[in-house]
Amino acid sequence: MKFLPMMLLMKMGLWKKKLTSQSQQLFEFLPQAIQEQLMLERDPHGNVQVAKIETEKMLIQMVETELEKRKQEGAYKGQFKGQSHFFGYEGRCGLPTNFDASYCYALGYGAGALLHSGKTGLISSVGNLSAPVDQWTVGGTALTALMDVERRHGKFKPVIKKAMVELDGAPFKKFASLREEWALKNRYISPGPIQFVGPTSTAVNHTLLLELGAQV
Repeated sequence: MKFLPMMLLMKMGLWKKKLTSQSQQLFEFLPQAIQEQLMLERDPHGNVQVAKIETEKMLIQMVETELEKRKQEGAYKGQFKGQSHFFGYEGRCGLPTNFDASYCYALGYGAGALLHSGKTGLISSVGNLSAPVDQWTVGGTALTALMDVERRHGKFKPVIKKAMVELDGAPFKKFASLREEWALKNRYISPGPIQFVGPTSTAVNHTLLLELGAQV
């Protein structure tokens, strides 16, 4: 029942009077389901609950609409079937560094090379990450190599083990060795804004270097 006033408001169209003509045109351009999600209850701070807006499905619907239009015009004869993925977290994360961009590019290139070679059941992987980019190694890792067998609901099932914080790993040990000093003297490493040019633009983050054993 809590959504009834909002639905009535949508039906009456009173809210449209508060939109600029450009915003109203954009709103009406969106699929009906997305319009309804935009009108859901706000969070306690009055913000739109972005995580509940299925942006990934909106993009697919908009592509389907455009392709259908092209079919009617005779400009498209193919078949399209979209597979959605939730991009909520990616959409509000920080900007990628040059390292992030190069790493993702290498992963995508590796995935394409594996598909082109007819190799399946593999996950694109990149190694030697502490070295310069031109010395990285790109290949495929068997999905089964990442899996373990766990008992769930009374049955043994192959699953990928959850990535937990490894208390005996180098990153946490480094943190533990400095925790008291940081807490007492407020000494935290702050690299500042991401640099896309200059000597620090290609720096690898400390956690990864510790995991690779390239930093003590």
